[in-house]
Amino acid sequence: MQAEQGVDTAREGLQQAKIDVETTGVRRAGIAEQIEELGETPTALVAGLEDGATIESCTSAIDALERKIQRLGAINLAAIEEYDAEAERERYLGEQHADLTEALETLESAIARIDRETRARFKATYEQVNARFADMFPELFGGGEAALELTEDDWLSTGIRVMARPPGKRNASIQMLSGGEKALTAVALLFALFELNPAPFCMLDEIDAPLDDANVSRFCELVRRMSAQVQFIVITHNKLTMSLAEQLHGVTMAEPGVSRLVSVDIDQALDMAG
Repeated sequence: MQAEQGVDTAREGLQQAKIDVETTGVRRAGIAEQIEELGETPTALVAGLEDGATIESCTSAIDALERKIQRLGAINLAAIEEYDAEAERERYLGEQHADLTEALETLESAIARIDRETRARFKATYEQVNARFADMFPELFGGGEAALELTEDDWLSTGIRVMARPPGKRNASIQMLSGGEKALTAVALLFALFELNPAPFCMLDEIDAPLDDANVSRFCELVRRMSAQVQFIVITHNKLTMSLAEQLHGVTMAEPGVSRLVSVDIDQALDMAG
């Protein structure tokens, strides 16, 4: 009886062992499938375990990871699409930034080149005008001296001050001259610029109005000399200046309230007078 009881107990143990073996096999198959889905092998996973790793330590690590995942909150299923869209936008903005940076460098290079050329051309023009102005001023004033002065050292931002000293006066800026002296100084500077960059014709509007007869004579002589290269259109009421003209055009009022244009060819008039 004791033996039979032992046999029954052994059979129950054997049956339980079979059940445990089947359960373990099912678990093993499930774990194997999970490992295969991860693209790993049991041998590689075991080889990657730390020395002294136990079920308890691995379970603790898993729990810690799960807690971190829970703290992250709900899973955003659209995160991958959003990441791809933002990555594409970042790429587009990066290309735009690169284009703008290249364009900025090109503009800065062009500005630097223009500044260099502007400095060189302005310096050359300033020196030529200043030299011609210094020569023409004594011709108009019968002496004295004049010059252009820079107000700053930078050729791109500097202004120009006109310094003039008519005969018998101390060197002064153009603001300290009389009206006639200012006009004659302006004529000298204007003609100096005109000689540097001549045009087909030049119009002078009553420039000789504030000048006395002596200065008008010198002004007329200069206009006569330059008329070989430039056609002058002069608006004037001065008889000395009118005597220079080849053609005279005036407005007269023969009857009250009725204006009439009168033109005179000086050469024809002289022939008729002869």
